[in-house]
Amino acid sequence: MCNLEIFFEELQPFNINRDIIESVINKIILNELKEGGSISVIFCHDDYLLDINKQYLNHNYFTDIITFDYTENEIIGGDLFISVDRLKENAKKYDTEFIIELYRVVFHGILHLLGYNDKTNDEKVIMKEKENHYLKEVDFSLF
Repeated sequence: MCNLEIFFEELQPFNINRDIIESVINKIILNELKEGGSISVIFCHDDYLLDINKQYLNHNYFTDIITFDYTENEIIGGDLFISVDRLKENAKKYDTEFIIELYRVVFHGILHLLGYNDKTNDEKVIMKEKENHYLKEVDFSLF
């Protein structure tokens, strides 16, 4: 079982069902035959994440998530920095609910920690398939 922490940086906290998200994260990790370690999800604004993107990745553009991978051997761990502004914009762009986009991006970060990439078209297809598969594990009617 992972040790999940959720933080809000320079952002008003909002309601997120920690038990549900932690349960599905643990399921993803177990399905990939790994062990859960310490995982932090940090929600922030665009500018906060842009500063991280510039400082650590030398990229000068907005993004929805930056994943810092602290995985050691088979123990999955890391920090997922997620822009709430991008989540809102992506939800509109893809005509989906905010909560669904939030889960998709969290799962995307977890998949990165598990070794999945999304640089090539083939990798993007696999990543999207995995995201969609795990989104089906969430009963969004509970929200």
